[in-house]
Amino acid sequence: MNIKKAVITAAGKSQRALPLQSLVDRDGATKTALRILVEEILSAGIEEIVIVICPGDEAAYSTAAGRQKGQITFIEQKGSAGYGQAVWCAREFTAAQHFLLLVGDHLYVSGSQKRSAQQLVEIAGAENCAVSAVQATHESKLPYYGAVGGRLVAGRKGLFEVTQVLEKPTPTEAEQKLIVPGLRAGHYLCFYGMHVLGPAAMDLLESEISRGGNRPVSLSATLDKLAQRERYLACELQGHRYDIGVKYGLLTAQLALALDGNDRDEVLSGLVELLAKRQTHM
Repeated sequence: MNIKKAVITAAGKSQRALPLQSLVDRDGATKTALRILVEEILSAGIEEIVIVICPGDEAAYSTAAGRQKGQITFIEQKGSAGYGQAVWCAREFTAAQHFLLLVGDHLYVSGSQKRSAQQLVEIAGAENCAVSAVQATHESKLPYYGAVGGRLVAGRKGLFEVTQVLEKPTPTEAEQKLIVPGLRAGHYLCFYGMHVLGPAAMDLLESEISRGGNRPVSLSATLDKLAQRERYLACELQGHRYDIGVKYGLLTAQLALALDGNDRDEVLSGLVELLAKRQTHM
């Protein structure tokens, strides 16, 4: 499997402005979230990127991409049938190949020398199948993510055969259907915002969209069908995702990037000073 294409979805009404926000990256340079995400993708050996956007957003996204804009193509999602339709919009670009898929409102901090995208691409290539990155997540966060149930691949730490996928399950649903041996109580394998998918996933999306109607097309429901159709894995990467779309998400992502970067000591000193001032005024 030779993965050279990536898709970023950024057309959601509540999501479209988030990749345009600016942060200070690990190297101390101010960049948009989109540019940080594109650099993450390119580190994995990806050569072509398509971004699925809302109509009229291309100029803003092109500016936000900075010097990498020459490697990016934009596709407008003209319907409003959800995340699944956004992915399906890139079907001609992916052209029956496996591709890296990311959401536009997540940023990543790796726990190893390899970035998260590179880790995932290498795992998918080695296993020769679709793979979704997951992160053990407390049940209080289930309303924000799709989650998977499965069984550990024998002899492979952090790699799971997916048996079921649910979109934003309740804690009761998760407890009944998504238990994964070895996780802490109250924790479930939730999506990391990063997948390697192939032609079978696009075929399933095509089938769902061809049914017509105005109902949202769920990627999680499609991946649940994929798990019944072919070998489909989930993997825990060395790293953490940061959803910049949740309350204080942008702040949390900024702190995570800063504490992982060249200015770590300066940031820590500033935080200690801030906390000390808070204590003296309490």
